[in-house]
Amino acid sequence: MDDQQLLRYSRHLLLPEIGIEGQARLQAAHALVVGAGGLGSPVALYLGTAGVGRLTIVDHDTVDLTNLQRQVAHDLSRVGLPKAESARQSIGAINPEVRVRALRRRADAALLDELVPEADVVIDCSDNLATRHAVNAACVRHRRPLVAGAAIGFDGQVSVYDRRPGSSGPCYGCLFPPGAVFDEVACATMGVFAPLVGIVGAVQAAEALKLLAGFGTPLAGRLLMLDARSMRWDEMRVAPQPGCPVCADAGTR
Repeated sequence: MDDQQLLRYSRHLLLPEIGIEGQARLQAAHALVVGAGGLGSPVALYLGTAGVGRLTIVDHDTVDLTNLQRQVAHDLSRVGLPKAESARQSIGAINPEVRVRALRRRADAALLDELVPEADVVIDCSDNLATRHAVNAACVRHRRPLVAGAAIGFDGQVSVYDRRPGSSGPCYGCLFPPGAVFDEVACATMGVFAPLVGIVGAVQAAEALKLLAGFGTPLAGRLLMLDARSMRWDEMRVAPQPGCPVCADAGTR
């Protein structure tokens, strides 16, 4: 670590839980961020400012004027630009040391099978159930920890799903079975409180950094739920489901 890096990351280095060794682990790490919108914006920015060495950002969409109310990685000059590329530019303006790969692609099973094995942690910042289930399935297949968040209206949730050998927590499918029917709503029809995605995204970034640097207790086995109207957090304990179609027979238990 050179003098400029020691200065840049000095506030991390002062934390005994991180220190030079933890910061070095962050700089050697590779994180995959799926989605560069409301949740992906704070996640990508915090991972970049914290010095995670490699980031892969996947998002098929482009920046729209309606995004700017909450998607803080983008600005007015980038309307029409792919969100992944816009996020790459924002990270580069803050920390050019981070190597960012921006992909304007849909996170389908084939792409995830290519990208997930390369990552040390996967952060799901997508906005639809199909992608969330695809990301979870890929993380189970390739034994990568998953940090998943969601936000709509004034309600948010976040958890860690870790199916690596030796881990006993559930996968996303244990809580939200792939075949179950849920009422799926979109920001375009329901709206979203601007700071909510920042709060949930910041928690996702914190959990990802903890996993990468190797300190603290991750949210595995616990689902945090936020009601931003009252700013109340509730926690629900969650356990693996023996009949889960995703992880029960994946050889990780």
